[in-house]
Amino acid sequence: MIFEIKEENGGMIVTIHGRLDTPAAVKAQQEIVPLLENADKEILLDCAQLEYISSSGLRLFLTIRKETAAKGGKVIIENVSDDIKKVFMMTGFFNLFEIR
Repeated sequence: MIFEIKEENGGMIVTIHGRLDTPAAVKAQQEIVPLLENADKEILLDCAQLEYISSSGLRLFLTIRKETAAKGGKVIIENVSDDIKKVFMMTGFFNLFEIR
C-alpha cells in the first residue's frame, strides 16, 4: 500500500509511504479512488514517509488537485523532505499546492 487514507475531522488524511515511482503510481491509481470521491473536502497529503517521487507520482498529485479544484475541495501537502522539496521546486509544484 502506497497511500494510507483515513477520514478525520471532515477531511481526508493521506499518508504516503515509500517510493512513488512509475510501478507504484500505477498501483496507487486505484488507491486514490476514495480521495477522488471525496474531492469536495480538504485533503492532506502527508509526505513524511515519502522517499522518492517520479513524474508518474507527480501526475497522481495533479489528478488529486484537479478533482479537488473541480469539486471545491482543497489539497495541502505537508512534511516534505528536502529531496522531495527540490523536485517540487523544479517542477513548479510550490506554485500549485499549499505546502507546509
